[in-house]
This record gives sequence, structure tokens and C-alpha cells, in this order.
Amino acid sequence: MKTIDELLADGVSGKRVFVRADLNVPLADGTITDDGRIRAVVPTIKALADAGAEVVVASHLGRPKGAPDPAFSLLPVAERLAELLGTPVAFAEDTVGPAAHAAVDGLEPGQVAVVENLRFNAGETSKDDTERGEFADQLAALADVYVGDGFGAVHRKHASVYDLPARLPHYAGYLIAREVGVLKKLTDDVERPYVVVLGGAKVSDKLAVIDQLLGKADRLLIGGGMAYTFLKAQGHEVGISLLQEDQIPAVKEYMERAEKNGVELILPVDVLVSPEFPDLKTKAPSQHTVVDADKIPADQEGLDIGPKTRELYASKLVDAKTVFWNGPMGVFEHPDYAEGTKAVAQALVGSDGFTVVGGGDSAAAVRTLGFDENAFGHISTGGGASLEYLEGKTLPGLAALED
Repeated sequence: MKTIDELLADGVSGKRVFVRADLNVPLADGTITDDGRIRAVVPTIKALADAGAEVVVASHLGRPKGAPDPAFSLLPVAERLAELLGTPVAFAEDTVGPAAHAAVDGLEPGQVAVVENLRFNAGETSKDDTERGEFADQLAALADVYVGDGFGAVHRKHASVYDLPARLPHYAGYLIAREVGVLKKLTDDVERPYVVVLGGAKVSDKLAVIDQLLGKADRLLIGGGMAYTFLKAQGHEVGISLLQEDQIPAVKEYMERAEKNGVELILPVDVLVSPEFPDLKTKAPSQHTVVDADKIPADQEGLDIGPKTRELYASKLVDAKTVFWNGPMGVFEHPDYAEGTKAVAQALVGSDGFTVVGGGDSAAAVRTLGFDENAFGHISTGGGASLEYLEGKTLPGLAALED
């Protein structure tokens, strides 16, 4: 895999460089609530612009249905990118049409343009190779060179991620190079003890990675909504908590394998429960109590790990040399149920080991809860991509960057 440093060494002045970024940031009424993914790609864009390249930045945002939708416009992203770069950024109101070509043709060396949401075009996400290829041909007409730096999208076989690199000289940007280097530290030559913290809503989303980690990790700490399927598999009442009944057989098998392999699989010993889900808009105080994990009332829902579990998990992280964390411990968006996630983040901050926050809601939680990002070894920009890499899958966007 060639890197951007090799591209810069060859010289890019006057060349049009297409940067496939991951600018899929959360928006609330058109306002960006977390610009982490934009900031993550700035070093690549700035290095190219400083070297005299004409930089064309492209990304998707949200899940539009293959047609323009103002709710998913990249205009706010382009405006924020301009602020971070400290220079004007042109914005094209289409992706491969007249506006895109006008914006790109108007670039001078060192200037940057952002084209509109790639998913406004059905060819970007098409399952049909020909349709996807035709869209990739249109994108290729905008540039001379391709730089892949959208790590959060490399697990997708999409036109701009998988097909376009085959049509242009291609290189990995700084972000992708760093993400892959970090993931290799979690898979190839791991320093031990190796502790993995998994949370989030659905256990089905994590089964494949648990399957792989049972042969690699020393400890697995389970929290979030997925923990209640594990507790149910142990025969406990989980009330109206999030539960995937159909996953119980697989969970039982994994618990047995963990014991057989000498992997500590640790579940909550107490939880915060409430008769109703909290209001995340108003953040109004919510009625809740703490109960032992095996005593959840039938009419209550588990929404966070309890204080004993926070202490237990912190104690299991204190001596870790490598930590991977993916998924919050509870409904961290509400202050009443943020303490479990906060406790895990604080334990990672206090760790002497190499700590990786695996993107998605975990990365959002770190920022929402006010932690210094530099206090962690690495905060990934791609939760899904990180998990699929750890599962041992071939990621289309990385395969496409290989020579």
C-alpha cells in the first residue's frame, strides 16, 4: 500500500488529487455536533494543498436514497473544513455534474473544493458492478490521483471507496495509514494483558468480533444493551431491557468457550434500571434505581452499569497493556445514565497501556463527556470498519489501495 508520503515525494504541484474522506458527521438542525471526523482528515488535505495540489474532497453523509436531499448536504461540512484549514473551500452543489466540474476547473494549486454528498448518486452504493463502475468513471474524470483517507467507509464496497482507486494512481492518506497501524497492534503483536471492552445496543453486532477475540484477548468486559442478552443466557430476569432472544444460544456457547480458553468474560454485577426510557431531548431527570444484575424487576429496563460494576471494570483495566473499547456502557446521552461510560473512559485515561477507542458511539461519548482526546492512545474514526478488521474480514477499501 503506497502512502501519501510517497505521493508527496514524487510531487503533486498542479495535479488534481481526489481525497475520499469520511465526513459523515452528526448534525442537529444543520449544525455539526461532533467535528472529529473532519479534523481527522485535515492533515492529509493540508499536506496536499501545501504541496501545491488542487484538492477535491468527497464523502457521504447520512443515508440519502440515491438522490439529492437537503437534509444531508455537505455544505455545513465544507464550511467547517474551511475554518479548520484557515482558507476558503469551494463547494459544488452536485457530485459529478456541471457544478462539480466548474468547482474543480476553478481550482488553483493549493486550493480545496468539496463536492456534494456522494450518496446523492445511486451509483455510489449500487450492488450492480456496472452501475457502480459508471459512477466511478465519472468521479475519475475529476482528478489525476486518488488518496483514500475515509477509514470509516473502507468496509463498504462503494464506488468511491472500492472502484475508483482502480481507475487512478492510488495512495493511502495519513488517517488510514494510522488506523491500520493501530489495528495491527491489536491483532499481530499484542502487549498483554489485552483487555477488550464491548458495549452498545445489539449483541448481534458484536458476535463475530467476540468469536475472534476469544482466541486473542485476556479479558472481555461486557456492558451496554448487549449485556442483558448475556445476563438472560445465565438465567437471570432482565425485565424490559433490550434483549435479543435469538442470540442466547450463541452467547451461551461463547461463555463456555471463554471459560475453556481461560478468557475472563466479565458481566455487570449491578445496573441502573428505570420503568421508562429517558427523554434524550430535554434531558429531564429520570426515575431510576440501582439493583443487582440478577434482580432486575420484571417491569424495569436496564440503562447503565451500576457503581459496583464501574469499580469492577476499572480494576480489570488497571494493569492492561492493551485496551480496545467499542460501545458505551449505557445511555450516555442522558446524564443519569452516563456514569458507566464515563468510568470506562476514565479508566482508559488512567491506564499506562496502549488504549484504543473504537470509533462510533464510543468516540462520540469521549467527546460528549468532555475527555481530552490526547489522553487516549488512539480514537478511531470508524467503529464498523474497526470491528470488521478485528473480525479478520477483508475490507474492500483497504484491498483497493493495495498494489
